Amino acid sequence: MPADRDREVTFELVEHIGIFGKDAKGWTKELNRVSWNGCQTKYDMRSWDSGHHKMGRGITLTKQELLDLRSLLEQVE
Repeated sequence: MPADRDREVTFELVEHIGIFGKDAKGWTKELNRVSWNGCQTKYDMRSWDSGHHKMGRGITLTKQELLDLRSLLEQVE
């Protein structure tokens, strides 16, 4: 039985919300709604290549976590 880290990860980019950065290689830092492994969609922040085939490490958030993050960001000066 393969370890969890060896299993294939599937995703469906359900909604592209926006880009908030770009690196020298042309990858963009994006906020999207993504379904990972057929599960319920979550908000997802990570770097993507131009064709959305390859991705960097990122973070996924529920809607409530995203709203809580927004509240924290509003406090940043």
